[in-house]
Amino acid sequence: MTVAISRLLLEQIMTLARSSRDEICGLLLGRPDDITAILPADNVAPDPARHFELDPARLLSAYRDARTGGPQVVGHFHSHPSGRPVPSATDAACAVPDGRLWLIVTGETARLWIAGPGEGGATAFVEAALDVR
Repeated sequence: MTVAISRLLLEQIMTLARSSRDEICGLLLGRPDDITAILPADNVAPDPARHFELDPARLLSAYRDARTGGPQVVGHFHSHPSGRPVPSATDAACAVPDGRLWLIVTGETARLWIAGPGEGGATAFVEAALDVR
């Protein structure tokens, strides 16, 4: 699968990631094959340097907006400040295997993943191609 994103949106995410020692996070909006907007969110995790948890109020607001005709939530983005842009064991444990997009960035690299069903009900990630326009 290939997913489009504008260079501007991707650069906004990368700038957020470079500006923080903590994990940054937010939502990807648009269609499953085209990210048309991002919605940064506060990271409310107890240890934001090593984990992320989207601000629940921001998350609920985005889904409420989508139900009333606003942009659809197609996935999440977050950073791994001192790691690689691949899903961690914590990401897999927290993810729902629902086909949503997971964009993971480091300071200079972005990779896109799709959360799907794995063995025994676990979540498995498959990498998707990112078409930066």
